[in-house]
Amino acid sequence: MNSQVKSVLLAFRPKTLTAALVPCLAGTALVRAIGLSWDGWVLFYALMASFLIQIGTNLVNDAVDFKKGADTEKRIGPQRITQAGIMTANQVMSLGSLCFALAVLCGIPLVLKGGAVIVAIGIASVLMGYAYTAGPFPLAYLGLGDLFVILFFGLLAVMGIVYLNVGEWMPEAFVLGLQIGFHATVLIAINNLRDRAGDALVNKKTLAVRFGVKFSRFEIAALCFLPFLLNIYWWVEGYKIPAMVSLLALPLAIKVTKNVFTTEPSASYNKFLGQAAGLHLVFGLLLTLGFAF
Repeated sequence: MNSQVKSVLLAFRPKTLTAALVPCLAGTALVRAIGLSWDGWVLFYALMASFLIQIGTNLVNDAVDFKKGADTEKRIGPQRITQAGIMTANQVMSLGSLCFALAVLCGIPLVLKGGAVIVAIGIASVLMGYAYTAGPFPLAYLGLGDLFVILFFGLLAVMGIVYLNVGEWMPEAFVLGLQIGFHATVLIAINNLRDRAGDALVNKKTLAVRFGVKFSRFEIAALCFLPFLLNIYWWVEGYKIPAMVSLLALPLAIKVTKNVFTTEPSASYNKFLGQAAGLHLVFGLLLTLGFAF
């Protein structure tokens, strides 16, 4: 029983949950840096909703990929609970749906504070989470997964939490959302490059399948380094501390890019995924600390 519970928890993909954590923390720190007040309850409910949407997305992805044949015994990525027979695809889908329902409940206080625009963001987020691999137009199978991550785990997450605190859309939140979103997308780009051969067999047309290994490597490099280039904006706007402090994460970006360029897609990429998660987390936390202090 304990091993089954552990397997289910691993199916939540805890190492990827930094994608939900970082935008909420960084967006809140930006509000503080601008000199405006921030609401601790907004941060709490936004974190809970983001975590639940991401976990729900991961579970639906697990079940649907198994149903469509993308996850088989030949899979080179980490074990999936549906593929391993620990839970049925329907059970995993039900668990994912429960996470989406709980995310909606966590979003109610945010709606009460932010109004109709937060309703729209919430509905879009849940629908995109489900439609990442499920539904008639699964984003991941159409090569739109990368754009989904930039939008949800970058722009919507950061701009939404800033709006909830200050009641307006701000260009600073847009830039920060792009930075966080680009680094979050490194994870999915590495994942798709690793699984390129298997995905092609089941007609999962990720960008790696559509445009090949060389394109994917340069995509990953661009996603790694563009957030550092965008630090120019913070420097020009007078936020020099976050612009400088976040450069400490640059060696991680170099390491991830070098590894992807010098290693053929294989199980080795599982390690690179951990490094990419570290880049996303460290860069985001450094920006957060820079804005906070």
